[in-house]
Amino acid sequence: MIEYQREILSNGLEVIVHRDNTTTMATFNMLYKVGSRNESAERTGFAHLFEHLMFGGSVNVPNFDIPIDAVGGNNNAFTSQDLTNYYIEVPAQNIETAFWVESDRMLGLAFSQESLDVQRKVVIEEFAQRCLNEPYGDLSHLIHDMTYKVHPYRWPTLGIKPEHIAEATLEDVKRFYFSHYAPDNAILVICGNVDPEKMFLLAEKWFGDINRKSVKSTIEQEPPQQTGRSLMVERNVPADYISISYHMGARGTREFYICDLATDLMADGVSSRFTQRIVKDENLATDVNGCISGTVDPGLLTLSATLCDGVEFSTVEKAFAEEMEKLKNCDVSEYELLKALNRREAMTVYQELSIMNKAYNLARFAMDGDVSMINKEMEIYRTITPQEIAETLSRIVVPKNASTLYYCKKR
Repeated sequence: MIEYQREILSNGLEVIVHRDNTTTMATFNMLYKVGSRNESAERTGFAHLFEHLMFGGSVNVPNFDIPIDAVGGNNNAFTSQDLTNYYIEVPAQNIETAFWVESDRMLGLAFSQESLDVQRKVVIEEFAQRCLNEPYGDLSHLIHDMTYKVHPYRWPTLGIKPEHIAEATLEDVKRFYFSHYAPDNAILVICGNVDPEKMFLLAEKWFGDINRKSVKSTIEQEPPQQTGRSLMVERNVPADYISISYHMGARGTREFYICDLATDLMADGVSSRFTQRIVKDENLATDVNGCISGTVDPGLLTLSATLCDGVEFSTVEKAFAEEMEKLKNCDVSEYELLKALNRREAMTVYQELSIMNKAYNLARFAMDGDVSMINKEMEIYRTITPQEIAETLSRIVVPKNASTLYYCKKR
């Protein structure tokens, strides 16, 4: 059980504090509800660009790293389709330094052409390294473009193409910042050896005077897929690869939890169904994977495999379909289900040993609308039955809802 206290400042900033006396450290986690889903199709990659720009200095803190390093801390950030998350880890007695620097860059980023030019170059190089110069680097682009036709999930976090970042102006950047970076669009979580009441006072001291911006974002939702889709590409990669994606419910829905547990049964661990048959028994693939995207808006359940030499795509598809049919027919034993649940619970407990993980998870559940779910998720998983898994997969894993990518190595 993770205990926490929660307050909302008058400007809309949600503040959550979890006290952990087993550590001398503290994590200061600031989550902004802005990701690539908040971009326009003409200016993609901006959320990720801003992750970098936020380290370029603010009005009163020209170098973000210097004060953090000076108090024995470290900091970093990441961007997803739904959010941008910044975190600082410091000795607990030095936590106010985190309040100071983070509030200053929420209040006023130090916009300059020099900073934009530097970070733009870094982001474009990252795009090249991860998407253009790495084997299978364009998988995300191909899969999302095929599965989404309307929703901004149709492009990955790095954006559609580097030209969108290369052509960004200082005015474009300022507009994005003032549209999304605001206290009423953020969640602050402090975890560690801290006094909650003092943290709320510090939050009011450093963030209370920052004005809310009444951030609004309208996202066009994806209509139901009515026919199957497929795409075949050829690339200079070491092995053929197949990916099959199905539209499913958003994070936090009952369907989300059922699909999550179902993919555990499919491909989580060496004893999972797909791994046993496709990798170990029949040597059709070197690896298989089953995952869900877990996004704010309806996401994807994806099955994938890296094929062994000489194996046809159709052979792996047939194996996928046959194993899926067993799940659709309630062929899940009590032992198998319990094993999957125990693995998930063990992973959850292990993750909660880290105050950094706890800080982010508290922020993420708060973003979903119910921070108390951090203590209730396992209860939901344990109520899922083989019949529910069968009914859900029978509805979702159907040909008209499938988008299949055949990623071929050059012959």
